[in-house]
Amino acid sequence: MADIKKLIEEIKGLTLLETSELVKALEEEFGVSAAAPVAVAAAPAAGAAAPAAAVEEKTEFNVVLKDAGAKKIDVIKVVRAFTGLGLVEAKQAVEKGGVLKENVAKEEAEKIAADLKAAGATVVLE
Repeated sequence: MADIKKLIEEIKGLTLLETSELVKALEEEFGVSAAAPVAVAAAPAAGAAAPAAAVEEKTEFNVVLKDAGAKKIDVIKVVRAFTGLGLVEAKQAVEKGGVLKENVAKEEAEKIAADLKAAGATVVLE
């Protein structure tokens, strides 16, 4: 198992060009093609330089509250509406911030984010 961890650490240290060459060499050696899961795994190391066509479009998102803003009461109302939480739980969730709802469909996540932004909150979809 220690050899696998060592190999992973070596791969982390590769440049984008070296990673690309490694992928090509593995494809040729094993007669396979680097499908979307491989491209997604390489994307964090590659950053914005990864080709957009190779990355699968994300269908599920987490709604993350970064800041409640000045109208915290309005934000709490919106959080209660889409989570079904009670007043105290919604208030605690807004004060704590972080993930408010996990694995939400793209359309629903965008609607929730728009409602929260309209209430004055800072929200991101991850």
